[in-house]
Amino acid sequence: MTKLLESLELCDECGICLDTCPTYKVTRNEEFSPIGRIKAATKLFQGAEVTPQMVESIYNCPECHFCTTICPYQIDVPEVVAQCRIELVNKGLAPLERQKAIIEGIQRLGNSVNGDPSRRLDWLPEEFPGKESSTLFYAGCLASYLVKDAATSAYLLLKKLEVDFMILPDEGCCGIYYHEVGKIDLAREKFEENAARFKKLGIKRVILICAGCYHCFKRLYPQVLGSIDFEVTHIIQLLPSLLKERGIKLEEKGMEVTYHDPCRLGRVEGFYDQPREALRLCGVKVNEIAENRQNALCCGAGAAVRSVYRDLSLKLASQILDEAPVSQIVTPCPFCQFNFSYTAHKTGSDKKIAYITETILKALPPDL
Repeated sequence: MTKLLESLELCDECGICLDTCPTYKVTRNEEFSPIGRIKAATKLFQGAEVTPQMVESIYNCPECHFCTTICPYQIDVPEVVAQCRIELVNKGLAPLERQKAIIEGIQRLGNSVNGDPSRRLDWLPEEFPGKESSTLFYAGCLASYLVKDAATSAYLLLKKLEVDFMILPDEGCCGIYYHEVGKIDLAREKFEENAARFKKLGIKRVILICAGCYHCFKRLYPQVLGSIDFEVTHIIQLLPSLLKERGIKLEEKGMEVTYHDPCRLGRVEGFYDQPREALRLCGVKVNEIAENRQNALCCGAGAAVRSVYRDLSLKLASQILDEAPVSQIVTPCPFCQFNFSYTAHKTGSDKKIAYITETILKALPPDL
């Protein structure tokens, strides 16, 4: 923490980050930029009066990590923001009202999207397979309730590719929203609960389809708990080798998509080649947005931004929809998928959004 705070002093306001920060590019307000957030963090930790603008600056950051990748001093602004949110909670200035409602929903319903717990497995295309395995397929809240095709297609694809796994009827929430808003006490409680449950069930590997769940299990669980006893894998890490093992040949089938790199799978984890290779192995032509891979634009939904600043999320997603060279957009993040679909509906865009496994499943021969 001390080292992080010391890094704030390194910022000389060179302005390089301004052209990459999604919130600054939309608002043109320097308070809503990495520079503004570093200033807000400095004041916050020095005990200065906290203004509404400071709070908004801290909470409208989507933690896309773009600024960190180009900062000459490598200041970890997303981590600065995360620590500021914890401090705001400690000072009684957060969570915000909308965030409190979502937190209450997680505690009451076991998910972050106000879904009926009895319908969590509505996405499952068959009767619940009550089998045991050391590998758990974990759909996550969003795919279970709001973008069910992501969960369904991923499940069917893993079965088609003969992956051994189990699912849980009462999967529950990974707990990332608690951490996103700064409620570290609730995050730790949920992380400990899930980790203990996985250990009791003998789970050695968790396959995720959500970028947020992946980030939570892979990065936040060890950060908060010290260590974890299970391997964390996103489905896009598995697909190229699984498809090659089944003898998939490179054949163009006339399917074209625009691929979008989610921030937490791209800039944070470097998963650029795997999803593109998986699509091409199935004969799908991959088209690129001008700003792709490490320079990919943020969809604007992450880090609890969409739940409070929906108009901001819509504007950020609109930029990507407008730049997509092919109308079919594919992403390996259900949150990106949901925000793109919502934005396309609200703006009248002709873009169609699909989760990556849905596209791959359609491209594969039925008798594979």
